[in-house]
Amino acid sequence: MGKAAKSSRKFAASGKLKQAIQSRRKHQQMQKKIQGRRGAHGKGKQQAVTETDGRERDDEEKEVKGVSKGAGKDAKKMTVEDLLGADFMDNDNDAEEDEDDAEGDGLDTDEDEEDLADDQSFASIDDLEDHGTSHMLELAQLAEKDPEFYKYLQENDHELLEFTTTQDGGDEMDEEDDVMDEDDNEEEIGEELPVLTTSILKTWQKALLEHRSLRALRKLLIAFRSAVHMNEDDQVLLWRIDNAAVYTKLVTTSLRYTPIVLAHHLPYKILPNGKFKQPSQSAKQKALQKLTLSYFNNVVHLIPQLTDPETLRLALTESAKILPYVVSSRKAVKTYLKKCLELWSTGEDDVRIAAFLAIRRLASSTDDSIVDLVLKSTYLALVRACKSTSTYRLPSITLMKNSACELFCVDHGATYPHAFGYIRQLAILLRGGMKTKTKEAYKQVYNWQYAHCVDFWALVLGRACDVHAEAERGGQESELKPLIYPLVQVSLGAIKLISNSRSYPFHLHIARSMLHLTRHTRIYVPLTPYLLPIISSTLTASGKPKSSTLRPLDMETHIRAPAQYVKTRVYAAGLVEETVFLLAEWLGSGPVHGSVAFPELIVPITVTLRRTLKNCKELGKEAGMVKGLLERVEDCAKWIDQSRSGINFGPGKMDEVEQWEANVGIDESPLGKYLKVQRKSREKRKRMIDKANKGEDEILED
Repeated sequence: MGKAAKSSRKFAASGKLKQAIQSRRKHQQMQKKIQGRRGAHGKGKQQAVTETDGRERDDEEKEVKGVSKGAGKDAKKMTVEDLLGADFMDNDNDAEEDEDDAEGDGLDTDEDEEDLADDQSFASIDDLEDHGTSHMLELAQLAEKDPEFYKYLQENDHELLEFTTTQDGGDEMDEEDDVMDEDDNEEEIGEELPVLTTSILKTWQKALLEHRSLRALRKLLIAFRSAVHMNEDDQVLLWRIDNAAVYTKLVTTSLRYTPIVLAHHLPYKILPNGKFKQPSQSAKQKALQKLTLSYFNNVVHLIPQLTDPETLRLALTESAKILPYVVSSRKAVKTYLKKCLELWSTGEDDVRIAAFLAIRRLASSTDDSIVDLVLKSTYLALVRACKSTSTYRLPSITLMKNSACELFCVDHGATYPHAFGYIRQLAILLRGGMKTKTKEAYKQVYNWQYAHCVDFWALVLGRACDVHAEAERGGQESELKPLIYPLVQVSLGAIKLISNSRSYPFHLHIARSMLHLTRHTRIYVPLTPYLLPIISSTLTASGKPKSSTLRPLDMETHIRAPAQYVKTRVYAAGLVEETVFLLAEWLGSGPVHGSVAFPELIVPITVTLRRTLKNCKELGKEAGMVKGLLERVEDCAKWIDQSRSGINFGPGKMDEVEQWEANVGIDESPLGKYLKVQRKSREKRKRMIDKANKGEDEILED
């Protein structure tokens, strides 16, 4: 019988044999449960360790059968209306997540082996370096026995002969192993865990930096696991950490060094489109897989415990570098994604950005199922975060929408099914409101979630179908362009659902989204039929507006005006000012202002505004805003008419028409100059309001 390996002797001396047997039994029970979920009970051949354990496993198998049957019945009851019904925004999809977890357990049968003792699970990693030493000896013997073949290798496969190992640092690590063995023996005698010190950490760091030692990495990650689970009673730990500085140093060392060592031993490919490919299958990859997965799960377990934003950002940044090695584990990926989405929704700005970069890194996988999971989970997290909007919540929601928009625009083909499904959900909610015409049905449309969803998809389609981005792609249209029409129809239909004055803020929100879509895609969206009635009904309302001491209503943080604002002068002034500005922005957009037919397009607009001004009797200041816009629009029409007076082509020559429209200087027109002034004044006022909300530049009187 040969001599036992060093790892085997070390495991036998540690006294963890009984625990390893129990862990293996637990793993066998888990496999039974997985087979129960798949409905394949009795097909696998499991060997019972004892008769008692066999009876226990049979009982658990019966329980799992009952649970799986119940879950199957619930799944069969799901209908299309359940998935796309009016409550989709408030549903947290807990049942769906449970089903995904069950599937994940079936896919990740090897993940539960990480419950084994770490020194036993990862002991085979030490043999990798011993294998490197034996490889060098074999090459030396080859040079003596077959010098001709050795010379051939030198000429054609020089990398094989330059094979390097961590043998240079082997002596130090062997000495450390001896110390560890002594510590284990002392642990058995005194039943006390060894204390991790700074000197031990420096030894590991030196081995990792100089030799990329896997043995040192294993020891470091075992200590890291002890640090992560140090306050839990049900965990078996191998190190005791008594110093806060050592704890911090251990965490930062593990986070920074692990990706470097793994990239050295298991390099992965990054494709030209930016997606990463998993490392190729090899003996070293199989040996390191459990160690990497255990470390990744420990990092995920550590993230909620961190309170320092800098350390939390470091954990997110460095854990994202491990994703190519663990992306095959569906369960670990889902848990990690859930933690990142929580931080992306609730953390500070720096933490939010770090969490989003980690999510985007996960979406760079070549696995389509992972990409679909990331897109779906990100959108649902955004919808949940948009349930309520206030002055303080609006900047974070805007950050979430912009970052999620970037994520959805990475792969237009993968985004299309999600965009189609969720825009269809908006249409179903609108259809329900138009059919039933009840208060509850109207609430399903006139809420913050609906408004933010429309705005989000306008951002996505505007970025994906932008004219400049399309030109960079060589004129190739985006796969998402066919979705512009249904989104516009759904948005304009939501505006027409309720037309009373209290709902005008919601109409303005939808109009802003459509205006953004018009600017970037240069697609004409008719907004005047929805903006002009707001101006007309406000200026020509019967009765004198009530004076009040209410402060102006912020249209960006309200979708429904409070009852006390109805028929007040302050509300009417705010509505007219905001609507006039949006109308000016729409008239100054490329598809309208840049059109050769601009003088003809504005005819119905000018007629309506003149009629409104003629019937307005009470709101003189607000009427002055409308009159100023009307004058600028008419001047701009004369400017366009003068510019096109020298053309010598007709409407049928579209190429020449498009070329002329592309050369129109919109910013230099009377309307363009008017918009510049309005934007500057609004930005200045917004900065003053933000300072007032934060309590800056306040003057306190005695």
